[in-house]
Amino acid sequence: MSPANPLDEATWERLGTLMDQVIPPDEYPSASQAGGVGFLASLLAERPDWIERLQAVAREATASEHWDWFAEMVAGGYYADPANGGNAGAASWRMVGWQAEPLGGWPDPVPAAEAARTIVHPRDLESRYDAIVIGSGAGGGVAACGLAEAGRRVLVVEAGQWPSIDELHRDHLRNPRSDWGLAPLSGPTDAEHVRVLENGQIVTPLDGSWNNNAFTAGGGTRVYGAQAWRFSPLDFRMASTYGVPEGSALKDWPISYEDLEPYYERAEWEIGVSGGPHDGRWAGPRARELPMPALSSGSRRERLAQAAESLGFGTVPVPLLINSRPYLGRRACSQCNLCIGFSCPDDAKNGSQNTMLTRAFATGRAQIVLGTRASQLLTDVHGRVVGATLVGEVDGVVWRRDIHAAEIVVSAGAVESARLLLNSRSDREPDGIGNNNDLVGRHLQGHVYGGALGLFEDVVEDLIGPGPSIATTDYRHHNGDIVGGGIIADEFVATPANTYWYLVSAGFIPRTGPASKEGMRRYVRRSLRLMGPVQEMTSAESRVRVDENVRDPFGVPVARFSGSIHPEDLRARDFTSRTSGTWLRAAGAVNVAEFGGARKGPSGGQHQAGTLRMGSDPSNSVVDEYGRVWGHENLRIMDGSVHVTNGGVNPVLTIFATALRSVEQMTGGSQ
Repeated sequence: MSPANPLDEATWERLGTLMDQVIPPDEYPSASQAGGVGFLASLLAERPDWIERLQAVAREATASEHWDWFAEMVAGGYYADPANGGNAGAASWRMVGWQAEPLGGWPDPVPAAEAARTIVHPRDLESRYDAIVIGSGAGGGVAACGLAEAGRRVLVVEAGQWPSIDELHRDHLRNPRSDWGLAPLSGPTDAEHVRVLENGQIVTPLDGSWNNNAFTAGGGTRVYGAQAWRFSPLDFRMASTYGVPEGSALKDWPISYEDLEPYYERAEWEIGVSGGPHDGRWAGPRARELPMPALSSGSRRERLAQAAESLGFGTVPVPLLINSRPYLGRRACSQCNLCIGFSCPDDAKNGSQNTMLTRAFATGRAQIVLGTRASQLLTDVHGRVVGATLVGEVDGVVWRRDIHAAEIVVSAGAVESARLLLNSRSDREPDGIGNNNDLVGRHLQGHVYGGALGLFEDVVEDLIGPGPSIATTDYRHHNGDIVGGGIIADEFVATPANTYWYLVSAGFIPRTGPASKEGMRRYVRRSLRLMGPVQEMTSAESRVRVDENVRDPFGVPVARFSGSIHPEDLRARDFTSRTSGTWLRAAGAVNVAEFGGARKGPSGGQHQAGTLRMGSDPSNSVVDEYGRVWGHENLRIMDGSVHVTNGGVNPVLTIFATALRSVEQMTGGSQ
């Protein structure tokens, strides 16, 4: 034994035998033959807490309480990318007929300088800037661009790093849309930045209830699926349309679709969206079509389109922030099968990091500091915001500096933006900036998803990425007594490792043994998933607080969650799942599993929103219609936390649009 290999040879030999019960040999390698022992050994430096689990499995085999976990980890390595060590020669990919590369082969690599960037080392920070933007995702990128192009000297503060395309492109198990217990490479990658659940349980970023969004330059837009839906007119008028369900805090927005339409158009053209001429039923009017046609699609789209027609509902292409042709100096998508949760090898997925931030840096007036957090906003004796305290760690040494600015934009995501305001106290606002009415952190929402998984007799996965090619928008509104609704679309091409988890969870294949291996061989390309987010009924009790007794490595109180989703959300989810199942059966599925089950805790995750709600009255909102925190002319919020409701679609285009509207007002239209 050694620190690098803490289990003895006999234990590894026993584990090798047991993993071959999970994936036995046939004409393709068993788990141990494919490198499974080396794969598990490589994980222990990252997850030393798994040592005892493996020892228990070696002693007790299938009787161990950890057997199911062991089986899933072995399978994860076997079906994941070869670089993880458990899939030697990509044998399992050949077995199931899956490939990562596009049908035309990989394109030439994008040059190493993927985007112009101006990174400043913490030691070189100036004491004052015209503006500080906290967070570099969708809203932060727009803010940095708009302010820099208007002549401001801007510092962007990013908690994560700026990994290369290659670093974020290939690892199937450290993908933020996977759940293998390993830290996502898009961050946070350490277990010290914890959060607390309502019952006092401390969770790390490895736990789904942490409600992760990427911590990296570009934020979630670096690795998102990039669905680019507009909210519909009724999405801004949910309370007026449906009333307010009991126990909900459902409310209308202070702005309308018409107010936001010009900024939707700007986002589509300035960032880059491909898709069809309209968003289908319930969509608002648009003054201009999208700048790029929809990505090409294959046989599964035609199958689903014919099935939808037979059922009598309409379909549209899925709008994507992905180039279907060269656009604004960036390549077209080569349609590989590694999209959601991965960076784009073509740099054709349009996120903050390669669009708005690039423009900001091109002015020469914007810088970004990485690996840095804002621990609190600074105020003067009158309670006016004058800057931020920044903290970070360089070469194992924690540093802390107060940086002043005339204007502050907070774009850290709904959880961290609320946490920052709650941790920023003054005599004028002892419970946190903007929180004198106890509203900061309330109305946390994300998206509950409905959907279904279908199995087919013939091959239906055509391996034409990214995957989403067809959606119905008919069910966004007025679905009987359901409040709201949402879209339903075909899903991204799944990695084989994730497909294993989907098939096991649905009960379609066993977790272990020859039948599991044969099931993967048969169903990886004979299965389809349809999914869609639903409108959530916001609740004042679904919220983010800070926990004074639990602090991060810099001594800052961490976020604490409380509350739960509303019963109406589960009804809408189940409606979406039933409709998805009906669509799959009409398309020829011979077996269908509709998603359901109980849900605990509040909703958040990558679509987190609502904690700093927009309104027209400071007594019932945190910010005005331009994202200004009430009582603070120079403090604005530009992210999903200002959303009053979060739509029955992916919200990122609305984050881009509201930020464009806010920064235009902030700069006097001089952008």
